[in-house]
Amino acid sequence: MRIFFAIWPPAETARALARWALEAQRLTGGTVTREEKIHLTLAFLGDADHAKAIAAARRIRAQPLELPIEQARYWRDNRIVWAGPRETPPPLLELFKRLEFELYKEDFLLERRPFAAHVTLIRKARAAKSLPPLPALGWPVNEFVLMRSVLSSAGSSYEPIERFPL
Repeated sequence: MRIFFAIWPPAETARALARWALEAQRLTGGTVTREEKIHLTLAFLGDADHAKAIAAARRIRAQPLELPIEQARYWRDNRIVWAGPRETPPPLLELFKRLEFELYKEDFLLERRPFAAHVTLIRKARAAKSLPPLPALGWPVNEFVLMRSVLSSAGSSYEPIERFPL
């Protein structure tokens, strides 16, 4: 069972991002992230002990925040189109750092690279001269979630294990 921590958008935000991605796909090709799978990953743990992950997350105290969706870009190295803030909001960066620290105390070793707040909307994309403008969106963040990725012959689906309020 692969697990990860993420924040999920409100339904109307996910719907708007999914519609935007379908429009952008006409220019980039690739595979659009399904509406119900749109999220921002905080930490990917892989095949790991979810009890230790829960223990780490329960120690986190952080404030609710607003995640601005201000730009969409093509990331050549990963061949994805993503949307997100121009700069990671300080409260989101603080949440990430606290989660990273608490996971470290539970013997999780995360990738050692800077946190880049982004929401993957298209995979296996190719570069386009431009992307459509993003709609004005609100994404209030009041919780983060430990999720499991379940693989089947129909693909993967995500199931919440536990929610952690901010």
